[in-house]
Amino acid sequence: MAVQSGKDMLVKLDMIGDGTFQTIAGLRATRISFNAETVDVTSLESQGGWRELLAGAGVKSASISGSGVFRDAATDARARQVFFDGEVPDFQVIIPSFGIVEGAFQLTAIEYAGSYNGEATYEMTLASAGALTFTAL
Repeated sequence: MAVQSGKDMLVKLDMIGDGTFQTIAGLRATRISFNAETVDVTSLESQGGWRELLAGAGVKSASISGSGVFRDAATDARARQVFFDGEVPDFQVIIPSFGIVEGAFQLTAIEYAGSYNGEATYEMTLASAGALTFTAL
């Protein structure tokens, strides 16, 4: 895979619940991480005292984080509504030359900041709230 531009990694939000996704405007940095908890089944009979894990068990999760500047009143307002209403709408993350991850996420944190002689910025964190799908590009 060739080197990809970071600006091509996009986070999109289902704006009205009909599967119409719109890029959250103004994001400058985006990150997605996948996690899988392990279930330790090590016992006195484990070969050589090595840890054993139960395959296919544990909880899978994903988190998205991003930061940027205000650019679009509609996506800013929708993100704020999602947070304050405790909604879990569908999001899409476009990972260049890799694929699209889609599913329900809850906006778990949103921070706003601004300096006297700079632009207003925000940071957001989302946590997966159900099964995710992956579509290869």
